[in-house]
Order: sequence, then structure tokens, then C-alpha cells
Amino acid sequence: MKLKIITIILGLIICGFGNPLVSPPLPDQIDFCGEKVPLHLYWVKEGLDRELTIQCYQHSRTLQTLKRSTRFFPVIEKILKEENVPDDLKYLCIAESNLENVVSPAKAAGFWQFMEATGKSYGLEINEHVDERYHLEKATRAACVYLKKLKNQFGSWSLAAAAYNMGENGLLKNMNEQQVDSYWDLFLNQETSRYVNRCVAYKLIFENQELYNIQIADHEFYKPIHYKELIVVKSIEDLRTYCTKNNILYRQIKELNPWLRSTKLLVHGGKSYTIKVPVD
Repeated sequence: MKLKIITIILGLIICGFGNPLVSPPLPDQIDFCGEKVPLHLYWVKEGLDRELTIQCYQHSRTLQTLKRSTRFFPVIEKILKEENVPDDLKYLCIAESNLENVVSPAKAAGFWQFMEATGKSYGLEINEHVDERYHLEKATRAACVYLKKLKNQFGSWSLAAAAYNMGENGLLKNMNEQQVDSYWDLFLNQETSRYVNRCVAYKLIFENQELYNIQIADHEFYKPIHYKELIVVKSIEDLRTYCTKNNILYRQIKELNPWLRSTKLLVHGGKSYTIKVPVD
């Protein structure tokens, strides 16, 4: 019996039982995409506090996303800058997918969680063999075009982000019904009402890691994978055979090119594709 009690106590100690729960610090002021977040409104301040607390204490997921960011953010940041889109919008990518090629219950896919119809309307090829929602560079550029269109339509980046999350028709309907033109004043569904605050929370954590007691050594962050690009002008009937002939692991091709959705890459009508292959 004593041994059992000692084991339980040791387990509680190992799990951190007894350590104080510390509320993550909130800033006096912060902006998102150059727009001031109105922290003087209690629902905005408390909403940000909620998202910040969740992300700070959701250790495993937050740590993994931080580690992945050093591999993927350089690619995303470069394209956002080229497209003249605020750098803060990279945090939408975390809110959408945590920088993973996931598929939502609604069948949205990739880092930017494009639905098939939306992806196609912004120039992404989506079929049985190729799905460019999983192509980081092309999907990021498509997201930039879409977000700029939403910004022009709604007048602010916070509203553009909300429309990206819930759809422009749904947001417009809520704005008209409530006679409100500020994201922060709208009463929306729970997901969208939390969405921008979640992005702001990610910004605070990623840009103030020491303040939020993030302890990741430099060597623990994931590094970009070195690759070279090959232009494919003829169909590859079997990617596995292609990899064997070129002394490449099939896994490496699929890891570097997640937009390749089958074992084939069919090239038609003078089209070409650029694939990434590993280099030592």
C-alpha cells in the first residue's frame, strides 16, 4: 500500500502537479497586419487571453509547430513579401493547419486549407494525380491573391481573415444584419470569432519566445531540406520506377512534392511540371 502511494506521488511530481498555473502575459497593445487590436474592449482582451492560454499550455502541438516553422516560414514569408501581403498573415497558416498537409472534415486541404472549388478558382490544379493545394509555393501565392481580394472587398485585413475562415458570403450576411463594419465588433460563430485572436496569440508566442518560456535549442528546430529542381516534360508512368532508376527514395520524392497524389505524373498538351529532388 505504501509503495502504491509513493508511486502515485512520484507520478504527480513528474507530471508537474503542484507547479503554479501562470497566466501568460498580455501586451498593453498589439497590432495585426498593421491594424490595432482593440484590447480596451473586454471581449477582445479576454478572447486573446483565452487563445494565448490555450496555445501556451497546449505544449506538444505548440512545440511541434514552432519547430516546423523554421522549415516552412522562410518559403511563406518570401512569397508574402513578393505579393505585398502583410507578414502577419503567415499565422493564418498555423491557425488553419499548424503547418501540416492536413485534410479537414469539410475536405479542405493543405497548409492553407483550400476547398477544391476555391483552389481551382485561384489557379490550382486539382485532379486524381496532382493536387496543388499541397504545393506550398503555389498554394501560398493563391492564398495571397485570395486574401488581397478579400481585403479590397471588406476593407481590413482582420475582416479578410474572417472571410477566409467562414466564407465571404457568410461574413457579409453577418455584417449587414448587425450593421457593423469591424471584425472586433461582430458577433460570429465560435470558430470565426476566435480565429483572428488565435492568429494574434501565435504572433505573440512566435515573436516573444523567451517571454512565454519557450525552451527549444537551436539544433531542435527543423531545418529546410536541401533539394534541386527538375523540369518534367514527359509523363512519368510510375514514380517508384523513376526513383529507382535515379537512385532516389520514393519517400523523398513524396515528402518533397506532397502535391503528387498518386504513383504517376501525367504530362499533357505541352505542359510541364517542376519537381524537387533531394541533394546530399
